[in-house]
Amino acid sequence: MQNPKPSSKMFLDIVGELKNIIKVEGIKTGGKLPSERELAERLQAGRSTVREALRSLELLGLIETRRGEGTFLADLKKHQLVEVLAAFIMQQPESFLDVQETRRIHEKAAISTVCQDRALRDLPVWTSLLVKIETDGGIIREDLIREMIVATGNRLSLKIWFLLKQYSRVSYQELTTIVENDVVKCLLENLLEGNEKETMAAYSKWIGLVEGERRERSV
Repeated sequence: MQNPKPSSKMFLDIVGELKNIIKVEGIKTGGKLPSERELAERLQAGRSTVREALRSLELLGLIETRRGEGTFLADLKKHQLVEVLAAFIMQQPESFLDVQETRRIHEKAAISTVCQDRALRDLPVWTSLLVKIETDGGIIREDLIREMIVATGNRLSLKIWFLLKQYSRVSYQELTTIVENDVVKCLLENLLEGNEKETMAAYSKWIGLVEGERRERSV
């Protein structure tokens, strides 16, 4: 059997079609969802796209994966954030700009918290990211921000950020470029020193480069 052709379907499309599958097949809370491979075939989407959607839904607490058993539906009544945000974006096509700004608010708050807390600045992850840039030529963009939010211990902010990340159309899954690496190193080095002003300035420059890719591709 041939692999499904690469799909342009985005996170929102996958979530919508998963919701339809759950409704049509009558999957109840605790019920098992189709496998990643089956979903990719049924939705005619790339497995990597489906995997990312499932991963994000799991981080949001909408589904749960049990090793060796599969993926199961969690209690959706306890998690209305996806519904609210999806409806907001569907009704206002240009509202992704608001989503993008809200995502930045979470990112800046995490960076500020780390900069102001000596114990968080001393976590080995920041040095590890610097070393990875030097040895591997870059880091996955998402890793930088995710580790910042994880360090703060704010699980709600992390869940909200993962969802906002999907909707704001930013290529966080890609490796940092050569140009980005210098800026990211500046960010991390200033963070280690607790220099919040310079860390924020580096963040603003870096996120401008990353978000600029989306604008260039839409031209």
